[in-house]
Amino acid sequence: MNDMTMNRRTVLLAGSASLLAGLMPQMTLAQSNNAARMNVIAFPEPPTLFIGLDQNGSTQTVSGKIYESLLSYDFDFTPRPGLAESWDVSEDGLTYTFHLVKTAKWHDGEPFTADDVVFTTKEFLMEVHPRARGIFQNCETIEAVDEHTVRFTLKQPFAPFLMGFEMSTAPMIPAHLYRGTDFRTNPNNNKPIGTGPFKLAEWNRGSYIRLEKNPDYHGEGEPHLDEIIFQILPDAGARAVAIEQGQVQQAQFFDIEMFDIQRLSELGNIQLITKGYEFYAPVARIEFNTRVEPFNDKRFRQAICHALDKQLFADAIFFGLGKPATGPISNRTRFYDADVKPYDYDLEKAAALLDEMGLKPDANGVRRTVKFLRLPWGETWARFAELVQQQLALIGIKVEIEPADPASWTSKYANWEFEMTSNYPYQFGDPALGVSRFFVSSNIRKGVAYSNCTGYENPEVDALFEKGATATSDADRQAAYSAAQKILVEDVPMAWLVEVDFPTLLDKGYEDVVVSAIGVNETYRKARKA
Repeated sequence: MNDMTMNRRTVLLAGSASLLAGLMPQMTLAQSNNAARMNVIAFPEPPTLFIGLDQNGSTQTVSGKIYESLLSYDFDFTPRPGLAESWDVSEDGLTYTFHLVKTAKWHDGEPFTADDVVFTTKEFLMEVHPRARGIFQNCETIEAVDEHTVRFTLKQPFAPFLMGFEMSTAPMIPAHLYRGTDFRTNPNNNKPIGTGPFKLAEWNRGSYIRLEKNPDYHGEGEPHLDEIIFQILPDAGARAVAIEQGQVQQAQFFDIEMFDIQRLSELGNIQLITKGYEFYAPVARIEFNTRVEPFNDKRFRQAICHALDKQLFADAIFFGLGKPATGPISNRTRFYDADVKPYDYDLEKAAALLDEMGLKPDANGVRRTVKFLRLPWGETWARFAELVQQQLALIGIKVEIEPADPASWTSKYANWEFEMTSNYPYQFGDPALGVSRFFVSSNIRKGVAYSNCTGYENPEVDALFEKGATATSDADRQAAYSAAQKILVEDVPMAWLVEVDFPTLLDKGYEDVVVSAIGVNETYRKARKA
């Protein structure tokens, strides 16, 4: 690092420290006693805390302490109790019976019962939650056997059904507050009522969100923390300084710019944790709009794959927090298969494919100009786009980067108004839940983000994903998903680059924080000061 870079960094940190000093007194007004509390970064500020209607990343992190689902999941995806204390599955894989916690209450004091589960999964989620709809539409019936028992009977086997009760996929919603209302305009959306270990105490918009301990929580002796205060810090430098100065005890996902992770993790009081993201397992990738030229030609997409140095992306963009990807399924997700066509970094192969297409360089060495819609989630993705631009220039592809804010990016992506863009969506532990949605032709839905926005269609892939979801043995599921991966890596509707290891920076004074595959989006019922 040269002196100019050092000086610039010093100025930025000084400015961030000044900004932080101005914000912190406001954010700590509620902190006047010696209660067991934890300060966590919330970035960006959640648009809402009602997880039923919005599954934004920051919404999940905060609302995961307010709302619960029936299950949670160990690091190897083994289901474990949540609002269901036990469950039974019939031998034919068609009937799932959940035995609910009998002492759970909503934050307004009303009891949580089987009626809430039936309402949530049969009515609420089917109307407003596309991912949950894809799971519960497999049910023939959803019924309350008694006040604390719910039975789901499927039309046909759906192997990952038990994986569908993660908090953001199937958050339990209070039937007594929502039944018979317009779910999207219900006034309770602004005052979240869950069953979780923490309740909303106050939200000072632009400054902090304070959650307080739920004294009626069903977990005996839980939670151990009295308060969790989510500090809203829009400035990247301020977030780094907050960790460095101990003003916050936790940062997660991309809260801290990747180039700062290692430095902060070397502070004596901070630990770097990459566990707890198994359920999400993102693969950083480039999505191609296969409807437009030249992206409708597989050779052009393959040329791009050969021209991008995956290891360089892992090292220079994600600073070693990740590894080169091989295809659409992360190695942390079930049914991954590494035995697929490799795209080694080879500029000669890339150029040969472009030559074969008849894309010859002009006098300036440019074969084709394309547009790259930049993902707006921080500096990491700006650098990602710039590296794509630099690398593709080496084979004569001129990349014009199109900036976007979150709203415009989402709109353009959902409405297919892009040629290339970057993305890193979650996989949710099973290809049927988080992967197939991007490739099956039935999910080509204009206006719906995180669906099959590339326009990829292949009947064989459709059939393989269907078999993978409905087969009753893991061997048959693996065979279907392995075949699908091979075809997709040959067709490359996307360029899969890096399996990202999200970082959590955590103060060593806290323990039992990251305890499941859902990690920082968990309830924190077990989290405590060491």
